[in-house]
Amino acid sequence: MASTKRRLFCSLALSMAATFALSSCGFQLRGSTTQANLPFSTIYLAFPDTSPLGLELKRNLRASNGTKVVDDPKAAQAVIGLLSETRDNSVVLSRNTQGRIREYQLQYKVTFDVKGAKDKPLLPPTEIVLKRDISFNESQVLAKEKEEEVLYRDMQTDLVQQILRRLAVLKPV
Repeated sequence: MASTKRRLFCSLALSMAATFALSSCGFQLRGSTTQANLPFSTIYLAFPDTSPLGLELKRNLRASNGTKVVDDPKAAQAVIGLLSETRDNSVVLSRNTQGRIREYQLQYKVTFDVKGAKDKPLLPPTEIVLKRDISFNESQVLAKEKEEEVLYRDMQTDLVQQILRRLAVLKPV
């Protein structure tokens, strides 16, 4: 009984010492990028209303500390414009012996820019290209379609995080 209490006390003391050591050296968990402080208090998104990318970006911007998404571009410190958005799965990576597609590549390309007050460019047109490889099997067509949807959704989330990281380093005019 006494040895169990002693082990418990020693492990508790050791974990507290490690916690204090890590906090005293300045260690801090990275946290979520959506919680990053963006340099803009107001942002306007020039995305189509039905754009899934625009909706996810808007949701993440609203979750960020101190940034408000406004409906009027003139009231915003920054305007994020979507110049192009394309999804493509036509890149064939490999074929089987019968010449049928065995593996292909999904691509998600987005080009956007950020403008400040009086249309002053804060970020020139920037293209982000994400690629994911996917195998194909004719006997599992429905499952592969669902997998493709999941991969595109994952790429969309990754795109939003990359856009937010680029916004975090900009300086408002």
